[in-house]
Amino acid sequence: MNQRILYTKPSITELEVRYATDAAANGWGEHCYDYINRFESAFRQHLGVQYAIATSSCTGALHMGLAALGIRPGEEVILADTNWIATAAPIVHLGAKPVFVDILEDSWCIDPEQAEKAITPRTKAIIATHLYGNLCEMDRLLAIGEKHGIPIIEDAAEAIGSIYHGKRAGSMGRFGVFSFHGTKTITTGEGGMFVTNDADLYERVLTLSNHGRARGQTKQFWPDVVGFKYKMSNLQAAIGCAQMERIGELVARKREILAYYRERLEKLPGACLNPQSEGTVNGAWMPTAVFAPETGITREKLLAAFSKDNIDARVFFWPLSSLLMFDQKPANYRAWDIPKRAINLPSYHDITENELDRVCAVIRSMLSD
Repeated sequence: MNQRILYTKPSITELEVRYATDAAANGWGEHCYDYINRFESAFRQHLGVQYAIATSSCTGALHMGLAALGIRPGEEVILADTNWIATAAPIVHLGAKPVFVDILEDSWCIDPEQAEKAITPRTKAIIATHLYGNLCEMDRLLAIGEKHGIPIIEDAAEAIGSIYHGKRAGSMGRFGVFSFHGTKTITTGEGGMFVTNDADLYERVLTLSNHGRARGQTKQFWPDVVGFKYKMSNLQAAIGCAQMERIGELVARKREILAYYRERLEKLPGACLNPQSEGTVNGAWMPTAVFAPETGITREKLLAAFSKDNIDARVFFWPLSSLLMFDQKPANYRAWDIPKRAINLPSYHDITENELDRVCAVIRSMLSD
């Protein structure tokens, strides 16, 4: 049998090992925040934002950001039905209601028109998730937010390296959140980042992130509010610092892989890959193929074909409204339909041309059947 092709794995070099070793040996006592501060600074500069807080996960960053906005029980937050549960969970944890709307056919991101239609007096935020590195239509969403006085939040967990008309994903909304899970373009194993240009919001999240202890509080062990414990460790941040030094090459390699797939697959009838509209750059975190209905290709057939050739493939996100804990909303037609005929493609940084060709060969054979 052919050697297994994984769908993703991180790129770890001697630099990451060296920094992590240094953090383990020396990053204690008065040095316990050295790599965290360095990582936050590097990320802030890369993104072009004023404030950044390293967190234990992207979910934690989103939870604190929503809490800092004052999202309360009974209020509503609008988001795309096509999302991982991590985007909806903090809304539920705060006692608010996630309102799922449909996605666009081309980008698979939230449909601004449907988002605006879903606004009610209880709507307190709209989350724009840049899916698989694809970019939301931020100009339209920000205009809707301004019109209705509703903050637009960027879930940029999957969008490191994506650029929207000169602005990096995550830098445009009221706040942005990022993931450094082991599957992401840059990783800290587990981890995330909260970013914003809003000084007051930053201070509120900073307080919440430290068990509710305000930065200016002089009393020791005195919390001002009930907060959270979503801190990133110095060890994780050390790996993040090394990854940030390599971010250019890591993002470039992801784009190379997507370009390779696009060149070989988009010429085939009925196959469509991650889009890149004019004026944008796709960070290409997760190359994804969506097949036209007339091809007869389904998620189940794709999984079986890849499995037969010992290739690990990942399904397109199920619509959140199809999950048992939420009310079904099949009227979100695209969010319910596209996952039935789509698949994420292997894209780890050191994947070889031979391995990429094996993936392409499986798809070509399915389209020729």
